[in-house]
Amino acid sequence: MTDNRLVLTTVASHEEAQKIARGLVERRLAACVNILPKVQSIYRWQEKIEETEEWLLIIKTKQHIFERLRDTIVELHTYDVPEIICFAIEDGSRAYLQWLGDSVE
Repeated sequence: MTDNRLVLTTVASHEEAQKIARGLVERRLAACVNILPKVQSIYRWQEKIEETEEWLLIIKTKQHIFERLRDTIVELHTYDVPEIICFAIEDGSRAYLQWLGDSVE
């Protein structure tokens, strides 16, 4: 296992996605953030079934800075309870993983 992580979050607009992605990369908390447009989300919120379009952010980072990344997402996010899910990257291209590590604090 490595220290490399993928983090997912969803946001309400393209502008918010860009704001969070840019903020994470500028602060060196993410090496890269992919923004996938208009994913359809169906979920339960406050005892009602909701359906909405969201933008999905796929964030590449390291475990040792995840807490700061999570706090920054919460700071920049408009949702009361933003989705922030972290997955371990088990393996990958050595060159890419080296670049990822060099790109974050």
